[in-house]
Amino acid sequence: MELLQPSDAATGVFIHGGTEVVPQLRDGLIVTGQLIDVREVVPRGVQDGVIGAGTTLAELEIDPQIPDALREACRLAASPQLRNMSSLGGNLLQSTRCWYWRLKYPCRLHGGDTCFARDGEHREHAIFANDYCASAHPSDVAAALLACDARVRTDRREFGIGELYRVPTADDRDVTRLEPGELIREIELPPVERSVYLKAMDRKRWSFPQVGVAAAIVEEKTRVALAGVAPVPWLHTFFDDATPLPRTEWKVAVARALVDRALAALR
Repeated sequence: MELLQPSDAATGVFIHGGTEVVPQLRDGLIVTGQLIDVREVVPRGVQDGVIGAGTTLAELEIDPQIPDALREACRLAASPQLRNMSSLGGNLLQSTRCWYWRLKYPCRLHGGDTCFARDGEHREHAIFANDYCASAHPSDVAAALLACDARVRTDRREFGIGELYRVPTADDRDVTRLEPGELIREIELPPVERSVYLKAMDRKRWSFPQVGVAAAIVEEKTRVALAGVAPVPWLHTFFDDATPLPRTEWKVAVARALVDRALAALR
């Protein structure tokens, strides 16, 4: 495949494995006249701590070069069929699983002025940074990479993975900082001494995280990141910052327990 032209990237939607894009096309959440197949232009594989964004979750979960937290996050992320199709880059850019957003309610992420989850059904929603939007980011893998202090390389620039995401606001409702047409190409990992990923979910396997906790020791510092608790992957500091909704208070207790277990496992 030829290299992407700027005009193509600006007017189309990138597709790799299709496990995220195809369902959204079917449900009318994505409307486009052009799909851009990036399988031939996005690197795949792992070498010297650099992961191609086209590497599948199934490939990552068995690669001995990968930190334990990332392997476990990939293993628990989805069914075997989906893990064999899902690319790392696509997983990092998953949309929220909030049912109000998925059912196309005119919520704040759809340009409206209401977060329907706040006064509606919100048992699976956020306990941090949820003043404007109470959705919960669904990526196990993103939390593991955040704990491991990974860096993202796109076709334009390089930055820490925490800078990939942003909490939505009235001024900017996007949850990522990618520019139009910008393509994730690689993820770089620093040396990780030890790491672990723990996950609470409704089903025993292959379910989105109600709470996911990744902990890692990187350059003699312990980093903890959470999935399923904020509109973006959440770098954990204090539970005093939690702002649970009436039906998400249970997540605070679960997150505390998983953080304690993860830190104990590191020790």
